[in-house]
Amino acid sequence: MSSILTRVRAHLERGLLAQRHFRTMWAASTITSFGGQISLLALPLTAVVILNATPRQMGMLAALEAVPFTLFSLPVGVFIDRMRKLPILLGCDALIGLTLLAIPVMDHFGGLTMGVLYGVGFVLGSAFVVVGTAAQVYLTQLAGRSRLIEANSLFTASDSGARLTGPGLAGALIQWLGAPYAVLFDSFGFLLSFSLMTRIGFREERREQEPRLQVFKEIGEGLQLVRTNPILRTLTWCAGVWFLFFQGFLALETLFASRELGLSAGQIGVAHMIGGSGALLSATCARRLTRSLGMGTPILLGMLASGLSWILLAAIPRGAASFVLAGGALFFLDFGATTYWINYSSLRQSVTPDALLGRMTATMRFFTVAGAPLGAYAAGMLGESLGLRATLLATGCGVSVLALVAFFGSRLRHIPDLSRPKASREDLDSGLGTGLGQPT
Repeated sequence: MSSILTRVRAHLERGLLAQRHFRTMWAASTITSFGGQISLLALPLTAVVILNATPRQMGMLAALEAVPFTLFSLPVGVFIDRMRKLPILLGCDALIGLTLLAIPVMDHFGGLTMGVLYGVGFVLGSAFVVVGTAAQVYLTQLAGRSRLIEANSLFTASDSGARLTGPGLAGALIQWLGAPYAVLFDSFGFLLSFSLMTRIGFREERREQEPRLQVFKEIGEGLQLVRTNPILRTLTWCAGVWFLFFQGFLALETLFASRELGLSAGQIGVAHMIGGSGALLSATCARRLTRSLGMGTPILLGMLASGLSWILLAAIPRGAASFVLAGGALFFLDFGATTYWINYSSLRQSVTPDALLGRMTATMRFFTVAGAPLGAYAAGMLGESLGLRATLLATGCGVSVLALVAFFGSRLRHIPDLSRPKASREDLDSGLGTGLGQPT
């Protein structure tokens, strides 16, 4: 704990947190991260406990939350590259906050159904397509490319802190107020984030006005970038397969914990708190890990850790210690996924020109999440036919095989730390040769 406090103090004195605009964005993100932990539990528990959802319905809910990434990612990238990012972030915060209000309101009037949850999930997914892309581009401009690992680590550390303490609070609120009404706190969090973000005075650099191409031509530029850049191309196919399995895991995780392990909302919250400590540990040592292993190897190790964690979760027996064992599996998952995400996002931002950041992010989101709705729905179908435990085991085995294939079949493990101030194209070429994405 003292080492974490020392790191925070150093950031406050000379790091990015000393910059007011960055600090404001970070604070707003921290608030929504804590609120998000409530909805992360409350939405699926509303479906499982209040509406008695089946595995197939849970798969459909997860699929509808993911399908906007397939439908809207490519045009959103063009839209974001053309416009200022801050107004987009403000609009999305307001939309998400108001949409979440629909759940307690409909429950109060007796109209809460799976159809309502499907609609809320689709709207939230659509908003997250936009805000996720815009926030990454805005963060790159706000922090600067040379400090991307530091910036992403700070954001991930606050998110990890939310995962460390938020689920326990979420579980208590859900048991006290009921799942639909606990969502109110998340709604208020996004509206508070909106208020904070209006105070950011940072203005994006205006690029010289260029003749605007047709939307499809600009989409084509993003596609061309990802297709021709060997790093982005390899990251895309790895992430695409990983998300296919990950969305299947998300669709069944709460259902498995509630029905197979017999955990209450409070116990599920405690398990997620244990998992959050893994994310926090990963965030605090991300800079050191990247310096030692480069940017590529942590991505591969993170994928492998996530797959093994699902296998461990599927093997947990029902009993008094189930929630502790589930917490251990989630610790392993959160550590691996956080290590993966920090280096994945920093690497793709490092190799993309500013003018194409929005389209790069949107294009990669499209391809990486395109299969997610299929993965979620397929997991729901398999959960009904094979059982929840067997389906989770299959997702874990699939991701573990993916990580091993990527490690031995690509050159990702050779990518150095490109966030270093003196990192150069020669460093990249010497680590990769010319065959990234091809079998070694």
